[in-house]
Amino acid sequence: MEAPKQIIPKSIDDYLEQLSKGVFQAGISWRVVDAKWPGITKAFHRFKVERVARMSDREIDDVANDERVIRSRPKIAAVVHNARTILDLERAGGFKRHLASFGDYETVATDLKRRFKFVGDSGVYHFLYVVRQPVPEWHAWAEAHGKIRPKAAMATRPGRSRGRSAPPARTARPRARQSARPRSRTPRGTRTRTRR
Repeated sequence: MEAPKQIIPKSIDDYLEQLSKGVFQAGISWRVVDAKWPGITKAFHRFKVERVARMSDREIDDVANDERVIRSRPKIAAVVHNARTILDLERAGGFKRHLASFGDYETVATDLKRRFKFVGDSGVYHFLYVVRQPVPEWHAWAEAHGKIRPKAAMATRPGRSRGRSAPPARTARPRARQSARPRSRTPRGTRTRTRR
């Protein structure tokens, strides 16, 4: 999969949209998210933070019944919660300034996972990368977070055959021979007809 396109956020609405992509992607394919994104964007008022933050439970239910979106009520409610959180941070001194206030990636990632709903390791990395915040090199991050096997472990791992897995090692004790008596071809419980 190629890297997602980076943007220069023009407003906090852009931050909400990119954060919400990670919310909806949790547990499903990016292809599904991309295919549904136009409908999701419309259902969430083009991710206008102030409008999304005011969405009521009834509006959340309406979106959850909309076939154009990924109909997961917890994820839809998470987007509304996340809009309110972004708005609070914006009013407290600026959301962009908040992101830049941390000393390193892991600290900001921990803060985002604590504040926002349905945002995990992959969602945070995707979000920060897309909005052009400093992130570690992807392979190093993926190894550190258990997303891929470390290169050193892959190099020392014994090769596997492409076919079936190797048969179990034979034990010293030979298997008992089967009886030499021929087996009946008649299934159990059926009678054989006798000719007259």
